[in-house]
Amino acid sequence: MFDCTRVARLEQTADEQFSLPLTLPGEGLWAGVLSSGRCALENDEARLAGAGSLLLAAGPVRLVPAEQCHLLAVRLEGLAVQLFLRGLAAPMFADGATCPGAAALMAALAEAPAAGQGLLCYQLLCELAGADAARPTVPALAAQAVALIREHYAGLYGVDELSEALGVSKSHLVRVFKAAMGTTPGQYLTGVRLEAAKLLLIRREYPLEVVASLCGFSGANYLCRVFKKATGMTPAAFRAAAAPAAPAAPLPLERELYV
Repeated sequence: MFDCTRVARLEQTADEQFSLPLTLPGEGLWAGVLSSGRCALENDEARLAGAGSLLLAAGPVRLVPAEQCHLLAVRLEGLAVQLFLRGLAAPMFADGATCPGAAALMAALAEAPAAGQGLLCYQLLCELAGADAARPTVPALAAQAVALIREHYAGLYGVDELSEALGVSKSHLVRVFKAAMGTTPGQYLTGVRLEAAKLLLIRREYPLEVVASLCGFSGANYLCRVFKKATGMTPAAFRAAAAPAAPAAPLPLERELYV
């Protein structure tokens, strides 16, 4: 008797909002759609994918966001999946326009009862067959700037230092970065620092001066001004309103406090 689950079956779903690196575990094929934000595959940070991009990767796979992202993904297994993976040379983000029905199929699969999943899995594989026809590209300069900002946000003095590290003029960097990311490198740097400040405010009990120093702000007063302008709340009010979070690994400059 024919068993469709041997051909293609759903093993796992993931519906993730993330601004820190995310690992999708397990073996098989991870297929997903990035509905918001910009993201890259680990070790390929020069190739940023934007909203609407399709993820295709053999698990496990690690994603590195350039900003807050949302991803809906499914992990598939089965004989047809194994054949699909043989043709997938490497993990990739593809242009969602090449597979217009993929996002709807993933959403349906995530909610389908077990009895209906096999056919949807096979239909999704067929839809994704031409996904490598085009890949989204972001200029290498913008991707390199994003990687440097996210790694060194606490110690960067500003866009002048960033452009010098990249070997280009400030005006050229700003022009290329804004065209690719929709914001200036200075604004992006401030946003990354604010992300880090929010994490510290929720997960640690540091004084504001320490939070400001660890996140690259010149002082507590400046942190308070920038934070309130961006969120409508003071850092103290944000900390009081936020639910306690589990302890997390230390941020870059935070490690120095333990030495």
